[in-house]
Amino acid sequence: MLSKEQLLSRTVEHFDITQHNVTPLVEAMRDMAFSARDLARAADIYNRMLNDQDCGIILCLAGSLISAGLKNTFAEMIRSRMVDCIVSTGANIVDQDFFEALGFRHYQAEDRLKAGMDDNELRELHIDRIYDTLIDEDELRICDETVKQLADELPPRPYSSREFIREMGRYLVEQGKGEDSIVRLAYEHDLPIFCPAFSDCSAGLGIVSHYFERGDEAKTSFDSAKDFYELTQVKIHNPTTGIFMIGGGVPKNFTQDIVVASDILGHDAPMHKYAIQVTVADVRDGALSSSTLKEASSWGKVDTAFEQMVYSEATLAVPLIAAYGYHQGAWRNRHARRFSKIYEKEVAAK
Repeated sequence: MLSKEQLLSRTVEHFDITQHNVTPLVEAMRDMAFSARDLARAADIYNRMLNDQDCGIILCLAGSLISAGLKNTFAEMIRSRMVDCIVSTGANIVDQDFFEALGFRHYQAEDRLKAGMDDNELRELHIDRIYDTLIDEDELRICDETVKQLADELPPRPYSSREFIREMGRYLVEQGKGEDSIVRLAYEHDLPIFCPAFSDCSAGLGIVSHYFERGDEAKTSFDSAKDFYELTQVKIHNPTTGIFMIGGGVPKNFTQDIVVASDILGHDAPMHKYAIQVTVADVRDGALSSSTLKEASSWGKVDTAFEQMVYSEATLAVPLIAAYGYHQGAWRNRHARRFSKIYEKEVAAK
């Protein structure tokens, strides 16, 4: 039986889009077929978003992406003004990005599992598995506890996930941790991050502990209605939008729905002008994650002029699309939108 130290010895390394100019590869794919041609068209659409000076770009993250080696890709997209707002599952933001910002890592598991390690033995060693990736459960508990401490220290009231994640970014800056963290970079660049199902991650584990200890006292809590309202303000504030969706689920629906929400709030906001989705979901299962972008047009959410589904696993397609956008260089002429400032103005106006 392998020891915990042996199992947690080979770290997952994050892909750096600045170091890989994939332009010739992606351009060659334009003349191929099937998913290669779809990917090349998606890269072209993303480049259109970056060239469109009116376009606010929303990045949607679902699935286990940070643990798989995509943290630096998203971090560079923030640094290089290639994204203006993020909508994500809580796991990517808290259990994976914030977790690594605290000084912990994810580890490669495949070779160890082939050596005969099974999941029952992993559980006994306090090791959690995400497919071929391992995490130290004891370290993950520290992440849970850190979220609880933040909740304990905040003035007790309902918070949107954006507000709470901003406090997480502030914490990392004050502690001098996580220079490449998405949470920290978003805080430093005034880029809002939303996790519409925020309790479904370490944030939820931290907040439930906070909730229990506070008893009948006033508590910090998560306000999902405020989440929806605040993300809708992005669409109202910046009507021309493009969405780069990785996976589907809650982040996908939440982001598409802000077009309808804007209309309900009395604003004639246009459909999302650009849309890309990278997914392996099958349309035959009837789930939202697999619904096509053309289907979203029937709901008045996504325009069909510049949309592309890419049926591929994220770690293959996303580095190519993001690196293509980076090396085309349109981001150099984009201005930082700093959408977090929207909410500061709202508070000041009250």
